[in-house]
Amino acid sequence: MQNNSGNTLLALLTGAAIGAGIGILYAPEKGEKTRKKIRKKAKKTSDDLSSRLSHAKDELTKTANAKKVDFEHKLDETISNMSYKADDIISALEAKLADLKKKNADLHK
Repeated sequence: MQNNSGNTLLALLTGAAIGAGIGILYAPEKGEKTRKKIRKKAKKTSDDLSSRLSHAKDELTKTANAKKVDFEHKLDETISNMSYKADDIISALEAKLADLKKKNADLHK
């Protein structure tokens, strides 16, 4: 889901930059002035894009770390529950074995 949002944002920014560039090219001004505007707009768009990408990277890293911690907690909880269940099964099997030994001893009397 995050990747789709990032792609959409990138597409919108790219479209805005291209649109602004085309708008400036069709403006009735001298070439030098137009080129300065294009450079200025490209620099601003580049800086804005870099800032947004950096923010998105930070957010993704934060989300990934939170998910990792959550996963580790759930894994520890699951292992702990499995350990208790294994102890319960072993206790039940030991009781059944003791019962079978008693029945076997009664049969040999």
